[in-house]
Amino acid sequence: MSRFTAAAGVAVAAVALTTAACATTAPTTQTSGTASASAPADGSAPVTGGAAQVKVTLTNNGSDTCAADFTTAPAGPVTFTVENVSASGITEVELQNELKILGEKENLAPGLPASSFTVTLDGGTYTLYCLGATPETQTFTVTGQAAASPTGSTATLLNAGAKDYATWVVGQSEELKTAVTNLKTAIDAGDLAKSKAAYVNARTFYEKIESDVEGFVMPGFKVGDNKGNLDYLIDMRASNLDEKVGWSGFHAIERDLWKTGTIGDSTKKYSADLETNVGKLVDVVKTLTFKPEDLANGAAALLEEVQSNKITGEEEEFSHTDLIDFAANVEGARQAFAYLQPGLEKIDAALMTEVVTQFDNVDAELAKLRDSSALGGYITWNDANRAKYRKTLSQAVLSLQQPMQKIAEKVATAQ
Repeated sequence: MSRFTAAAGVAVAAVALTTAACATTAPTTQTSGTASASAPADGSAPVTGGAAQVKVTLTNNGSDTCAADFTTAPAGPVTFTVENVSASGITEVELQNELKILGEKENLAPGLPASSFTVTLDGGTYTLYCLGATPETQTFTVTGQAAASPTGSTATLLNAGAKDYATWVVGQSEELKTAVTNLKTAIDAGDLAKSKAAYVNARTFYEKIESDVEGFVMPGFKVGDNKGNLDYLIDMRASNLDEKVGWSGFHAIERDLWKTGTIGDSTKKYSADLETNVGKLVDVVKTLTFKPEDLANGAAALLEEVQSNKITGEEEEFSHTDLIDFAANVEGARQAFAYLQPGLEKIDAALMTEVVTQFDNVDAELAKLRDSSALGGYITWNDANRAKYRKTLSQAVLSLQQPMQKIAEKVATAQ
């Protein structure tokens, strides 16, 4: 059962993000211009072309580190340019406000050109999070006017959060489309190593929004016909294979890349079909609207997905990269929750605090399983590692599921 309301056949204009959550992708490399940098007297990041400029450099000098040349910037647009010089274990850099990701760069392999994201920030304290670095977090301070506290009824706050979440989902689906195109390019070139890396990167975007894209049936097909079910065509597994449809999607590609270790004509067809189906998915995602309870139910569904398919090792049967999917499911649940936080704090602040604490506990358990030398940054989820760590991980997720299950009813009945 899908957890959304689709405005079928209606063209939806791009929804503007609220000021604090407005993240737009900048060009992959900074361009030089005639505008000169204005260096604030307080030692914060200089402003060039109307945006404060912060350079984040990833290096390894005995351990992977993530260093920003400035940790303070004036309120307004801020551009973060990220360059991975030699840190093989750092996979992504994010700017966060509480639990909400305001901007991010992923797939940060050493040696790639610097890439940027720009966010418009109000005065306050933010967190620069570098997954896999030592340390992983550092405080980033924005000076100047602070964001106004959210106003309005609880229902108004929750509905505003649901609207902004819809924009985030569209952004993730577009990132998925780009990542799948990169996967197809690597497969068409016959490059096995690049194809594996591109596969892992693309999976994260799908897993973050998995609960939002279930149940889409293409025109001309009946519900229950897997030939027209986009989620099935994109994400079918060996364990739920419909013989009438045959192999398709991510896991057909995974099987070829890891089980046979070869890229053939069938692999290229799988990737072409995947690109087509993901393009159709993006079009549908842009028509979605959400109610606050949809976010709560979707977050709970992602945690159920972790328990039923990721921890068991069923999802990535051939590559055993299930922990990457696990982390993406948890991040998707966290984002859905984060957009409900302002309203939820008015409804039940104690419950909100408990959920935040349990998210932190899940993160802590996952952090123990990171491996900077492994594809995607986590240990291989093989039989031996599942036997060793499955129980602890499952218990941490269960402790998060229990308070999360209480949220949907609370937000659905809020006034």
